[in-house]
Amino acid sequence: MKHTWRKGLATAALCSILLGFNSPDVDPVQRNNIENIVKSKLSTEEKVDKILKELTLEEKVGQMTQITLDVITKGENVFVSDEPLTLDQKLLEEAIKKYKIGSVLNTANNRARTPEKWNEVITQIQKLAMKEIGVPVLYGVDAIHGTTYTAGATFFPQQIGMAATWNPDLNKQGCAVTAYETRASSIPWDFSPVLDMGRNPAWPRIWETYGEDVYLTSQMGIAAVDGYEGVNNDLSDETKVAACIKHFIGYGSEKSGKDRTPSYLPEVELREHYMPSYKAAIDAGAHTIMINSGIINGTPVHASYKLLTELLKEELGFKGLVVTDWADIENLHNRDKVADTHKEAVKQSINAGIDMSMVPYNFKFADYLIELVQEGEVPMSRIDDAVRRILTVKMELGLFEKPAPKVKEYPDFGSEKHEKIAYNAASESITLLKNNKDILPLKEGTKLLVTGPNANSMRTLNGGWTYSWQGEKVEEFAKDYNTILEAVENKFGKENVKFAAGVEYNHEGQYYEEKNIDIDAAVKAAEGTDVILLCLGENTYTETPGNLHDLYISQNQRKLAEALAKTGKPVVLVLNEGRPRLISQFESDMTAVVHTYLPGNFGGDALADILSGEVNPSGKLPYSYPMYPNSLGTYDHKPSEASEKMEGMYDYNSSLPLQYAFGHGLSYTTFDYSDITISKSDIGPDEQFTVKVKVKNTGNRAGKEVVQLYSKDLYASITPDNKRLRRFEKINLEAGESQEVVFTLKARDLAFVDADLNWTVEKGEFRFMINDQSVSLNVSETKKFDKLSN
Repeated sequence: MKHTWRKGLATAALCSILLGFNSPDVDPVQRNNIENIVKSKLSTEEKVDKILKELTLEEKVGQMTQITLDVITKGENVFVSDEPLTLDQKLLEEAIKKYKIGSVLNTANNRARTPEKWNEVITQIQKLAMKEIGVPVLYGVDAIHGTTYTAGATFFPQQIGMAATWNPDLNKQGCAVTAYETRASSIPWDFSPVLDMGRNPAWPRIWETYGEDVYLTSQMGIAAVDGYEGVNNDLSDETKVAACIKHFIGYGSEKSGKDRTPSYLPEVELREHYMPSYKAAIDAGAHTIMINSGIINGTPVHASYKLLTELLKEELGFKGLVVTDWADIENLHNRDKVADTHKEAVKQSINAGIDMSMVPYNFKFADYLIELVQEGEVPMSRIDDAVRRILTVKMELGLFEKPAPKVKEYPDFGSEKHEKIAYNAASESITLLKNNKDILPLKEGTKLLVTGPNANSMRTLNGGWTYSWQGEKVEEFAKDYNTILEAVENKFGKENVKFAAGVEYNHEGQYYEEKNIDIDAAVKAAEGTDVILLCLGENTYTETPGNLHDLYISQNQRKLAEALAKTGKPVVLVLNEGRPRLISQFESDMTAVVHTYLPGNFGGDALADILSGEVNPSGKLPYSYPMYPNSLGTYDHKPSEASEKMEGMYDYNSSLPLQYAFGHGLSYTTFDYSDITISKSDIGPDEQFTVKVKVKNTGNRAGKEVVQLYSKDLYASITPDNKRLRRFEKINLEAGESQEVVFTLKARDLAFVDADLNWTVEKGEFRFMINDQSVSLNVSETKKFDKLSN
């Protein structure tokens, strides 16, 4: 691995500045009172209540106000400037002295900074906040696959790749590393994990999710919260951050597949497929939550009292901090047209249940909210509830005592130990989808042509939210890591590798723009080689800039694949993409297909090790890979979406053709399943049971296998899903080794949301499937559980 960042420590002079939080020449009574409260032996709840009483209305509203860092930095064009990051003291004082702001987010100039620069800047902010208000600022950032905006941080596969590992413990390890390195950057709040469901392949944020299944997402979400916050959610541990589960609720269910467009989501569907992941993370102790920017059934979620207060705070019992997404209170007026003024938008959102507004560019929110309280339009009780939640998070993070830790206190920042975890995650995420004639692993001495627009790009390996929002600055920061081409050259020898891109991305344009189309050069370069390694996919994007109109892979890339297939040489297709771009037009001509998703800075190395056979692939698809744009669906579809052929006068059938199924993934070894058993054949609705199966590695090398347990409700009062994932476990078996895998379930695990919105398990037959094995179970009676049961 040729890539290790080593950053120097802050100078002694800088350290002395960073330590000066309590200026001896300023001694306001309020700050002293808050200091005394913090030092007392009162409980966190008692401390927060006492501090709340010390704050004025303006200071309380300030706590609810979050601005982006660009608002308080120097530079004529702070949004794109490459100038050194410097705070504007006048603007900083306006934000804190006048508006009493309680939170800052994001990087400045849309670019990553060194941890030392983060230490310096955030310390300056905290120093002024503690002097003027006595309450620290809560700094937040989107550290979604590593500490996104810190140069030298360890970057992991994006969430869709972590889901493909089917290894929650590995996800927990990755999130723990991210928490450590984020806190080393003086940032205690991470806007992660995304617990939205990736059920529409066209959605540009599907790669930020854990895929289409709510159980897999829930398990990965729990692991993420445990990694970020610690198993006991002890945020006083300075290696942990406050997690922010997002985007509650139903984000990604847009009818069009385009970002932030309307959703039409029946509540039964919302509760069955979209709510359980959030409930799991709330039960795991997540401290904060971010709200869906979109519209559900005509109502913007940011203005929905039903969703934010009745569902989230009351029914789900969420006690933490509720923050908006970017400018979404303003969007109630500007975009969604449910508020005829910005002031009315503030009223609607705060009364609906929002605690903190990600403003992000001005202070009008604070002005309007103060007026609304004074006019009696927003009750003081709502303000106190919001600020109590905010102060609690700050108190539990230990920010009152230590507002900004330093990177020198984190010796493992960017360490080889952390890099190894990221490499392991990339290795376990990569999914072998097809391997005709066992062409993989490649034989030693194989002559290779490496081609395609994703072959020599660190940008495409990482995806968006990498050193910058859209990922366009990756090459600047990640040049010391290996692209696929470089990793393959290192593994197989430069003398055995040719390169001709054939198609390139226009990195100065939109993500879908391509240039330098020279397919003939790639075909010519294939002469004298044994195998073609064709690297196709997408350039980086996220959110609305990533919207698309055609799910097929680009026509230039299709033509490149078809031309190379015509050479008669075996083609190994490497997919490097954020969503499943359709390849059915040429997939049959590919000898092998390997999916890398967005594997991060170590993706090239991990792929090369898999191609050579040093690593046995073990990834499994976390979504259904569609075959056609008019045949999109999920594995848990309703029977009518893929029914058997009808007979008689109306002779027709429905079908849901998939390129590759959810949970699919090959290995270089083989696994045999046998002897499935169930502990009881009849159970009551409150009983527990086990399902056992024997798995044997019947190949000649060690390998990891994901054992997946599905259930099928044969008949129900609401049409049941085709099948549902209920449990999974990733195991490692040596050649010839066997293992009995045991899954423990409760009857309530089989429950579904009925027409009355109750979780219900109904009497009748259920079938359980593991690979090619199946066994049945009968539930003796029906029982309705409360709405929180799942």
